[in-house]
Amino acid sequence: MPHSPNPLIPYAGVSNSDYEPPVPITPPPIYAWPPRPLATARWFIGRLLYPWVGTYLILSLAIWKWLLPSEDQMATLQANWIFQIWVRNLAVLALVAGSLHWSLYARRRQGDAYKFNRRWPGQGGKYLFGDQVKDNAFWTLTSGGFFLTAYEALTHWAYASGLVDRPGWVSNPAYVFVMATLGVVLWSTLHFWANHRLLHWKPLYRAAHHLHHRNINPGPWSGISMHPLEHLIYFSLFLLWWVVPVHPVVILMCGFYQGPGPAPSHSGFERVRIAGRWQIPAGDLFHQLHHRCFEVNYGNTQAPIDRVAGTWHDGTREAHERLKSRRRVDQVA
Repeated sequence: MPHSPNPLIPYAGVSNSDYEPPVPITPPPIYAWPPRPLATARWFIGRLLYPWVGTYLILSLAIWKWLLPSEDQMATLQANWIFQIWVRNLAVLALVAGSLHWSLYARRRQGDAYKFNRRWPGQGGKYLFGDQVKDNAFWTLTSGGFFLTAYEALTHWAYASGLVDRPGWVSNPAYVFVMATLGVVLWSTLHFWANHRLLHWKPLYRAAHHLHHRNINPGPWSGISMHPLEHLIYFSLFLLWWVVPVHPVVILMCGFYQGPGPAPSHSGFERVRIAGRWQIPAGDLFHQLHHRCFEVNYGNTQAPIDRVAGTWHDGTREAHERLKSRRRVDQVA
């Protein structure tokens, strides 16, 4: 695998033969000044919508049209329709994370091509059942599926019962599209950065977030492999829709982006080969660096909050040297 002309330095536990995508990592052109409309349009279509956000949007529309319980049903908290949502969420989590794991790890269809860390999932006493994959799948499907369903179901109920008003204008197609794409992505990024910084506070890290960070070399099932306390915080982004009125499609989209959404970005592979030369983007170097270095890249590139906060690691040697200098200062202090 050819290396970048400006390669990543060999971090601890990462060999020089690991896949090294081009660096530096830069914010998307939506934040450029002066504006770059053509570059922004290409980013929106080719990087944001394709393939994952667009897939979740289509899935959200289909479920809203044919599979979502009726407003009359959801107006009362009842086990039957909540159970239906729970089963659907588990199925989608298993489909996205499971298919990526099956292709990339069980079958190893592309070997270690585009793999950030050429080691494979670990085993040992720090994992439930002594196995990283089983541990991650357990936390994803039990605690993750429960809290995802609880927040989604309560949000649907709040609208259906009249507790939260849904004015007619929220059904405007343009509003639905913008809120289901940019609205969900940017709110998720802002919320994730804030709760992630909170979870790195030592008491919360020791109580909950350490469970996710056992995955220094993450895989598809690592995306929402978290402690229940972290799931409680992580999925609380649904609460925005109790204040900002939205269409049911936006609520569904929020669940898919926040639930199965992290599976591709944690897959450990930058790209997934589908057939022939057709490849789709998957793993996210930006977040991969967070799992390696812990004290950088708390958010996502879609909203460059880390750049403002001074914790942006762009994958270059210079960025890592700045991180080491900061660590030395912290140790002295």
